[in-house]
Amino acid sequence: MAVITVERKPLTFLERTYLPQIAGGLKTTFKHLIAPKKTLEYPEQRPAIPVGYRGVPTLVKDPNGREKCVSCQLCEFVCPPKAIRITPGEIPADQAERAHVEKGPQAFDIDMLRCIYCGLCQEVCPEEAIFLQNQFSMSGYTRAEMVNHKDRLYELGGTLPDAHHKWDKKKAAEEHGNAH
Repeated sequence: MAVITVERKPLTFLERTYLPQIAGGLKTTFKHLIAPKKTLEYPEQRPAIPVGYRGVPTLVKDPNGREKCVSCQLCEFVCPPKAIRITPGEIPADQAERAHVEKGPQAFDIDMLRCIYCGLCQEVCPEEAIFLQNQFSMSGYTRAEMVNHKDRLYELGGTLPDAHHKWDKKKAAEEHGNAH
């Protein structure tokens, strides 16, 4: 294997004193002293959130205030860092508004220290019960505070419009079928 030697151009006197580099650095410094400030007074001022931003995963309810989650556990299985833990529970038979569902989440926890905000949980959910909201500021003093439990997830998610009204249509069809 042949060794190739590359000849370097010798430095001029000015380049050896580093004055051009120092002048360039001072020029940048003075330019930033004169320019308008770009600092935001967080949290009063927040940056604009781009379209399609993936923030904190939350659970949402349908417009009638019912839980959409049916504990299928697909989000738990698809989560790469295993940040989601669901404990399925039975739905009492006396809850007529949830007659279309066999089970619901007894416990639903998302560990925000593990979550990588990938959005796979939202994509895989057949009931559209889990959404990544625009909230990006989560903090806590302990690890336990960074685990969002079911009630906190519903508090963060709230109610989103349901474009499909899936369960209302199914319930109406069942009632119509029972009438005949």
